[in-house]
Amino acid sequence: MRFGKNSCKSYERGIEKEWMLSNGRSAFSGSTMIGANSRKYHAILIAALKSPDERHMILPKVCEKFISKGTEYPLTTTKYKDEVIEGYKNLQSFSYNGIPEYTYFVNGTSIKKRVFLERGKNTAVIEYSIKGNKDGGDLILTPWFSFRNPGEPSKDENLKFNKSYLDNGFNLIPELKKDLNIRLFVSEGEVSSKESSITSEVYYDVDKSTGDKYLDRYYVPGDVTISIRPHEERKVYLVCTIEKDTEINAKDIVKKEEERIESLRNTFDDDRVIAKYLPISADHFIVDRDSINSKTILAGYPWFLDWGRDTMIALTGVGMCTGRLDDTKDILRSFSIYEKNGLIPNMFPDFGQEPLYNTVDASLWYIHAIYMYLLYKNDPRELNFVKEELYGTIKNIIKAYMEGTDFSIKMDEDSLIMAGDGLDQVTWMDVRVNGIVVTPRHGKPVEINALWYNALKIASLLGEKFNDKEYKEYESIAVKVKNSFNEKFWNEDEECLYDVVNNIESDPSIRPNQAWAISLPFTMLPKDKEIKVIEKIYDCLYTPFGLRSLSKDHEDYKPVYEGKLIDRDMAYHQGTVWSFPIGAFLSGYCRVHEYSEEAIKFVDEALKEMEIHIEDQCLGGIAEIFDGDSPHNPRGCYNQAWGVGEVLRVYYECIRGNNKRLEEAKKNIFNK
Repeated sequence: MRFGKNSCKSYERGIEKEWMLSNGRSAFSGSTMIGANSRKYHAILIAALKSPDERHMILPKVCEKFISKGTEYPLTTTKYKDEVIEGYKNLQSFSYNGIPEYTYFVNGTSIKKRVFLERGKNTAVIEYSIKGNKDGGDLILTPWFSFRNPGEPSKDENLKFNKSYLDNGFNLIPELKKDLNIRLFVSEGEVSSKESSITSEVYYDVDKSTGDKYLDRYYVPGDVTISIRPHEERKVYLVCTIEKDTEINAKDIVKKEEERIESLRNTFDDDRVIAKYLPISADHFIVDRDSINSKTILAGYPWFLDWGRDTMIALTGVGMCTGRLDDTKDILRSFSIYEKNGLIPNMFPDFGQEPLYNTVDASLWYIHAIYMYLLYKNDPRELNFVKEELYGTIKNIIKAYMEGTDFSIKMDEDSLIMAGDGLDQVTWMDVRVNGIVVTPRHGKPVEINALWYNALKIASLLGEKFNDKEYKEYESIAVKVKNSFNEKFWNEDEECLYDVVNNIESDPSIRPNQAWAISLPFTMLPKDKEIKVIEKIYDCLYTPFGLRSLSKDHEDYKPVYEGKLIDRDMAYHQGTVWSFPIGAFLSGYCRVHEYSEEAIKFVDEALKEMEIHIEDQCLGGIAEIFDGDSPHNPRGCYNQAWGVGEVLRVYYECIRGNNKRLEEAKKNIFNK
């Protein structure tokens, strides 16, 4: 992806596109294509002292300027409360291939800047490649620091450091954590000895637009000057780290990251945007969780941690389609260990804390993920792993849902699952504002019962394979679920499915939840009704970037997600477009139309529209949500795991034709 002067001809244009990097341990980096930090989470280095729970802002920015023959040229763009430093005017181009690269051209001097994070380490490297002009000049680097929560602006205590000098940089010890050494050094250059200072108030446009705190300040220890002789060509490396390694080889870090990113870009040996960039994005989400000594999946950047529901929905695309099957196995094993009362954690704890169990669907998605793992692995020997380590958990989940467990989760007399009561919000539409349940879905939600049927069928297959006589009971209940589902969920007036069924009245709101009733491996509706559901979703909910959370014709529809938190919460599931349900819709479309040439073409065209977004906001990623109305501005997290995972899954299974391979795997594993 390469962008020229037209894309950065103004500050407003320049902050529209963002990039991010990660290190596999939940540390990350990111900014805009003009180098202006437009949100509190932008930084060269946000370090993870413990992954993923303890992350801290370290190096938010390095301001650069070039001085030649007494004229000063700003390179970095910075918006303060009262002025904008317009470095974007000297930016010739910006490119991203998994690594961000800025190219500045000033008075005949070319300066290229690339940013890297070292894999597995809290170390950032900036590489400057310089071609001097006939006059030479000085490149001045001014690093900013803060030791704060990435989501909160700096307070005075976050800007207090004990500073000492290195031969080629600075050593800083935060007052708030005196056992932490922050080192910043350059491969060559002269370090200034001027007094430390605090910046003027920096202005964050994105945070301002969401009603959040949008002004910040930073600590400046001094400058580094790199003198360039006339026509000189050289590379200079700036390194910032909190690691205790005495020697850090910046060139080696750069080389290894170039090779790793190129390998990710070639995951599918396909030049299209989805194939080259989503594997890089998927890699951002798979990180270490120190508290359980296992891999986990972050729900989204820049602020989400790991959530059980998000993990299980994202896992097929993020972990399996990209070939990370060992990591997938590790994640499935970890969740099995923490199952409690038939529920898997929706949020893992930090050290010494209890997991949070507050979801009805995560456990059912977990069973689905086990099944998909077996198909993707396509090795009958993996049945031993499932039998010995996971099957007991599957049985616990089925038993708990049948007999009743927390949050009013219980199988009713009609064999359908009911869940939620009072202020409990246990489906993915879970917003509660000041005691107001925005989307009350108490009763029998449509996607929960689609997942319940799917789980019973999977448990039956496994039980039969393991000679467990209970498989017949699972199959018997599945038959009852199918009959009850067809009887109670079909909305004849709208020719689609009710969103929630209960004993008082059914909810006819047209929402994307019905998409999972046609996309899961085991479904219940006759073909003619499945086609009608597809048509209803397309007519009322479909957008190029995802599905609306509520039909635009509903009286409670909210077309835009913006403003203060309470306003955004009221719109979150009331019309806001979500990226991840598009996976269920598109794969359901293919399945219902039996992967016909027309169906594949339809899905391919839809993914081409999504590729426009992948080259737009967070480059190479997919946003969490979008406005319900056109132009569907991206909102929320700028890169979301289940959105990336579901689009990857559709690409892998539908466009690349691997649905046939999965069918063969089913025969191979289950003799079905």
